[in-house]
Amino acid sequence: MLKTKSAGCVGLVVLGLMAASHAKGQGLGNSPYSRLGLGDYTPNLGGVRQQGMGGVGLAAPNSTNVNDINPALLYYTSRTTYEAGFNGQYKTLRNATSSNKTGSATLGYLALSFPISKNWAAAAGIKPLSSVDYESNTIEMVPGDPNNARVIKQQKGEGEVTEAYVAQAYSLGKGLTLGVTASYIFGTIDESIGSTVVPANTTSTADITKSAIADQVHYSDFAFRGGLHYRGKVSEKLNYNLAGVYSFQTKLNGTRRTTLRREDVSGLLVEEIVVAEDEKGSSSLPALTQVGLSLDNNKSWSASLDIARQQWSNFRSFRNAATATALDNTVRVGVGGEFTPDATAVDNYFKRISYRAGLSVNQLPYRPDNKVLYDRAVSWGFALPMPSATPLDATIVSLAFTYGQRGNTDNSTLVENGVSRTISNVKEDYIRMQLGVTLNNRWFIKRRIE
Repeated sequence: MLKTKSAGCVGLVVLGLMAASHAKGQGLGNSPYSRLGLGDYTPNLGGVRQQGMGGVGLAAPNSTNVNDINPALLYYTSRTTYEAGFNGQYKTLRNATSSNKTGSATLGYLALSFPISKNWAAAAGIKPLSSVDYESNTIEMVPGDPNNARVIKQQKGEGEVTEAYVAQAYSLGKGLTLGVTASYIFGTIDESIGSTVVPANTTSTADITKSAIADQVHYSDFAFRGGLHYRGKVSEKLNYNLAGVYSFQTKLNGTRRTTLRREDVSGLLVEEIVVAEDEKGSSSLPALTQVGLSLDNNKSWSASLDIARQQWSNFRSFRNAATATALDNTVRVGVGGEFTPDATAVDNYFKRISYRAGLSVNQLPYRPDNKVLYDRAVSWGFALPMPSATPLDATIVSLAFTYGQRGNTDNSTLVENGVSRTISNVKEDYIRMQLGVTLNNRWFIKRRIE
């Protein structure tokens, strides 16, 4: 029985890694805001437990899930724990004149944590750091052309930057724990800008071609994060927790390949000229500061408040910094909690379920006309323990849902590459779902009774 379940754990990890190798830029659907910075950045919001609570939990210890949101929380790992998350998303995009709908599904993350000794625990995992997935098409008339030819302009990007990490936590005594995370950041982002001139009264597409300049940037570098957590008592039935996490600003080195492409109307390559090959450069991953506070009764409930600030004003893109869209610092605030009526109940399964909910407000780094855009969301979720749980091993299936709105549909002025133009902002209405599977097993304990 034990060997069978261990084999199942290994199988889950292998299948997840196979899926991860094919999950390139497929986690967003069309997301215009992923044109900015490194893409649609995931600011260390944890796994399925944290998503169900509004992306909070920096100071909320838990012995069941992998606590990678704050490496110091790994100290509370009581059993070897495998966890895999799978994401789904459906969204509506709209501006002042049009709207469309899109959806996607992909692997979310893989994580493994385990206790090493009484005062020492470790974890390893892989998760997305940022994703790029956008496509916009505009049709304009060719200026000064008496035949009213049209030009179709397309901007397109896809790709993903992934974080593979190892983390460790140490108890410093008297409720204080320290955690550190070392990450390997890697991934490829493809972006292109193209145009197609369509003559007026065209009856044949044989001579219509698309010209585009394409950039492919491959990143490969290291990043580091440190965390602290302190747990104390207000009373016999009430505990408080304080936490802080700092992700250091990182220079992400990479290489870029730039080409001029000509394609026919079906997208087949007609001609390609290599402008730059293996051009070295870097982007900066801005520093992220997070602080958290939580209260709990060490039994059935916890409530958390997290605040984060990220220094996007220090961001520098792989391209010339002078031509990049300027970004501003952001602040994110989230509140949430979880409640388990009675984790040991045997006569009522619903009392063993953990119920989670949370709210969050996040500023976007993009400031059209110096006006702040927000991402507002409400989250809820459940942790469903499987009836086959024993003191040695347990399986928990968790669900987390988030409904949110990002941006607005106001008109604004965009200055990009030294050119000023009026655009309509994009508003996203989205609903996200995450399915998490957590497998707990206490290794190295020999069973006396089968």
